[in-house]
Amino acid sequence: MSEKIKKQTVNTILEIALYVISGLAFLYFIMNGRYEKCFRAALIIIVLLLLRGLLAWTKSELSSPLRFSILLFITITMLLANLFNMYDVIPHLDKIEHLLSGVILFFVGQFIFEKITRKHQMITIPRSLMIWFSLLFAIAMAGLWEVYEFSTDKLFGLTSQNNSLVDTMLDIICGTVGAIGAVLFLVFKDKKQ
Repeated sequence: MSEKIKKQTVNTILEIALYVISGLAFLYFIMNGRYEKCFRAALIIIVLLLLRGLLAWTKSELSSPLRFSILLFITITMLLANLFNMYDVIPHLDKIEHLLSGVILFFVGQFIFEKITRKHQMITIPRSLMIWFSLLFAIAMAGLWEVYEFSTDKLFGLTSQNNSLVDTMLDIICGTVGAIGAVLFLVFKDKKQ
């Protein structure tokens, strides 16, 4: 079995496990009258289906590492942290999530950049332009996420930002640091080649 097929198999198993665990959690929480948890379990399934739909609609295929990173992020943030209350168990989990999101969003930015350059047959693009695009994309998405959290907090009376500008800024900083870490990884990787 080739390495690519093995990686895709791991991703497929992880995705199926997310569907199964979320489905079972939905049934468990509905039988116990915990409807807010039912919504969270259903939301995981919806996000997975939306991701599949978006990739099919755009005729895109994620690389194995990027797909694994996204699935792992969904597992940590939506399944473990939200559905199973791991925020109470793992200290600073929110900041860890924002660091990881910066790294993942950097590589999503790279994916988008490469898709755009291929579509427009741009062959000689400096690598530094891709790095800057991806870095700024990740930072912008970190800020946009905080706008989303602020909006849902105000509209629905939630407390995802802990009513704190400090929490908001630390989240954006963590996302930025994660993206910068991805830049450093690519720069050192390029220097080795």
